[in-house]
Amino acid sequence: MERRFLPKRYWLESNKKKMRIISGKLKGRTINFLKNEKTRPLKDSVKENIFNILIHSNIFSIEIPKSKILDMYSGVGSFGIEGISRGAEKVIFVEQDLSAVNTLKKNLSKLSIKNNAEIYNSKTNDFLSKNIKDKFNIFFFDPPYADLNLVNDLKLIKDKKIYEINHVAIIHREKKTLDDFKESLKIIETKEYGRSKIIFGRFI
Repeated sequence: MERRFLPKRYWLESNKKKMRIISGKLKGRTINFLKNEKTRPLKDSVKENIFNILIHSNIFSIEIPKSKILDMYSGVGSFGIEGISRGAEKVIFVEQDLSAVNTLKKNLSKLSIKNNAEIYNSKTNDFLSKNIKDKFNIFFFDPPYADLNLVNDLKLIKDKKIYEINHVAIIHREKKTLDDFKESLKIIETKEYGRSKIIFGRFI
């Protein structure tokens, strides 16, 4: 989920703004987010850079239109909603915080895109323990910076093989966070934006 550990001045600044959809059929529309210290909305500039890399990079063969996205720790759905706006066929949102889920539901309803989405109010490892029939092209992970479940999430996805041949896993982490993904992911590229880093990889 998009959350916590940013200095207070950052979340106060975020509360003054609306989160916007950058491109696609919903371009310019805004989405609601939680106005408290526990959440840190994915910055529009970072989100835009992620999608630009997916679209324009020669490294990835991902077509967002008609893709399936698994948005883990989804928060209020900023990443997945952007994907739907750009033509994604389906997004599964997984978020354990009920307040975030309620806000996500309002966003989907306001934008009339509920038919493109499934929401699971669940811990990520509980969701991944289910019988998942879909295979995904894009995985997005935005866990709390101190979260210790991410490595296990990646291992479960690898073991279940719920990814298409052409896929990408995108992970939003604090720049200083040290993670070991080598058992599950081949890291393709890492980009840094302020205190954050975005990791692009593929399951092995």
